[in-house]
Amino acid sequence: MASVTVENVVKYYDTADAVSLTGAHTRPPALDGVSLHLDDGETVSVVGASGCGKSTLLKVVAGLETPDRGRVIFGDVDVTMMPPQDRGVGMVFQDYALYPTMKGKGNLSYYFQVHQRTEAEAEQRTREVADIMGVGFDYLMGRAPTTLSGGEQQRVAIGRCIVRDPSLFLMDEPICNLDAKLRESTRLELRKLLRRFAITALYITHDQQEAVFMADRIAVMRDGHIEQIGPFDDLYFSPVNLYVARFIGAPPISVLPAQIADRSVWLGQQSWLLPPEIADALPPGPLRVGVRPEDWQLGALDGATLNVRHIERIPTERASFLHANFGNEKVVITAPLDYPETGDIQATPDWERALFFAADSEATLWTPGVVALF
Repeated sequence: MASVTVENVVKYYDTADAVSLTGAHTRPPALDGVSLHLDDGETVSVVGASGCGKSTLLKVVAGLETPDRGRVIFGDVDVTMMPPQDRGVGMVFQDYALYPTMKGKGNLSYYFQVHQRTEAEAEQRTREVADIMGVGFDYLMGRAPTTLSGGEQQRVAIGRCIVRDPSLFLMDEPICNLDAKLRESTRLELRKLLRRFAITALYITHDQQEAVFMADRIAVMRDGHIEQIGPFDDLYFSPVNLYVARFIGAPPISVLPAQIADRSVWLGQQSWLLPPEIADALPPGPLRVGVRPEDWQLGALDGATLNVRHIERIPTERASFLHANFGNEKVVITAPLDYPETGDIQATPDWERALFFAADSEATLWTPGVVALF
């Protein structure tokens, strides 16, 4: 296995007729100075909105796209201009890209034919991968891709990646087409595989829960930039800006306009005295307060009045989400599963766990740091 370093990579997708006469690009870059490092054996998930550059980053690392500037390094080797087939990577994409004329077993063993490996080695590796992929995978080995469902085709594509025994796994939403039960079991097997063999992996997904489960660290991308990278707790409790705070967490954080005056925070006509360390850190005047759903205290004597308009009950989480109005703002509050009330309730933010942001930018003014949930 090897570490992976992406250094200040810039990638444009301008066509020749989309570049001005002066040679300037007329579109923003798909990747704009992206830098990223994966330690040997580490899994990093990249999350972000559609079009933010996640898949482009994966393709640059794979060698399917050449950066306009910057470098890609595997270990101590600069592979920026190295063709994909020489990089020793295994790739799984959202579209399966299986060989349609070969059955499942042929898709897995084709790599060994191309590289003139023995039939015995191909048979052994195919059998090992079938064991790794779990119950029902042997059945797929004798089927043509055209007779398989989307989820079954994706399982074969994942198996074809694994059978190569690559030094780096590159996965672009590899299990998004599986049904919920199979997605959960396949995700578990993939994570066990990555941990067991200490495989370096770059994992692209739009699913936060999947990113948390699969990765050692998570990178949040926006418009070709990496906004923040770190463990989930760092992103959740210490976001570098309001974008990361809003993107990480489900349901998302509630963001409310506020005022700081006399070491107190005002939300509308309601005020609360802040803890000293927070009051010392915040400038007087307008700002924004971010409160996670679990960071509201229901029934507090000094609570503000909120109007609950809908209760979303989540039996698997043993909890409910109260969707409420706080003046003109919408908030979500975590409550017990059997919480009975709609209409007006009293609630106050847990100010020691609240996040504060500038009123006129996304800058973070105060976060509670990494807080233990239990």
